[in-house]
Amino acid sequence: MKKRVYTSIAIVITLALLFVLKVFVSDYFFDAFFAIVACLAAFEMSRLFTKTGRFNHVYVASAFPLLLLAGNLVGIHFVSVTKDLYWVLYTILIDLGLALFVALGMFLLDICTRKRTKNEISVRGLNVSTPKFALKKAFNTFICFIYPAFLFLFFNLINHFGELPLGRLSETKDNLSIFVLITAIIIPMITDTFAMLMGSLIGGKKLCPKISPGKTISGAIGGALWAVLIAACVYFVFGCIESFQAFLNVFPIWAYLLIVLFGSCVAQASDIFESLLKRRAGVKDSGKILSGHGGMLDRIDSYIFIAPFILLTFWLFLI
Repeated sequence: MKKRVYTSIAIVITLALLFVLKVFVSDYFFDAFFAIVACLAAFEMSRLFTKTGRFNHVYVASAFPLLLLAGNLVGIHFVSVTKDLYWVLYTILIDLGLALFVALGMFLLDICTRKRTKNEISVRGLNVSTPKFALKKAFNTFICFIYPAFLFLFFNLINHFGELPLGRLSETKDNLSIFVLITAIIIPMITDTFAMLMGSLIGGKKLCPKISPGKTISGAIGGALWAVLIAACVYFVFGCIESFQAFLNVFPIWAYLLIVLFGSCVAQASDIFESLLKRRAGVKDSGKILSGHGGMLDRIDSYIFIAPFILLTFWLFLI
């Protein structure tokens, strides 16, 4: 328990430092942080897939978030320069295109290095043709590109939210991304923490006993309610800052808290999905990189689905 607390404190300090750097130096520190986290999580996801018999290119999957980061930054640059709404969609398409292109490249590589691929098939004790094995391996690698890397790197767009075209917000958008990014970070954090506390305190019926025996319905509801409560406090704190008045005037608190409530549900669904992957792989934790927390994928599982959810809900409301 002590290790878990110490690790949690270290994570909070790291995030606080990154916000200071974002405000006073550059947004790109958070971009680099998200890419590193995504690389570690993708490596763990790739190994989980391997344990279930879904063989893939582990190191390619692990390095792919760096390529996604480059694609995202190119897209964000053109969004900020052109102020064109469609460049946000183009950025997402660029990411998907990169995933497909690299996966196809891995398929062709396995076909061209037929001797090495046959040797791998033999070592794994499989009875399958080389093209079929290469195709399955490329497809499994593509899935590792999408989960968690592609979904998690929506945080890059959230980190540069103020540079997106926001039709309903004609006034200054300086530091707007801070508010959106804090929202995206605290929803899973508060939901996870208070779901565990409320579940331990109240107990009751299990939420999904076959997938994650520790989760309770009371914990899920308590986590969501506490997320809404603390998010309301965040809203009012930012309401006291003059530079955010233009944003809060067009973004009423009822809309914000509704997004937080549904976001908490999305975060819990994301957590359960990762638990399902681990159960199928027959492991308790995705890794051991974070003392007391397991692997990086264990730590960010609630964030993977919420990243695109927060980006799209905020953006659609403001355009």
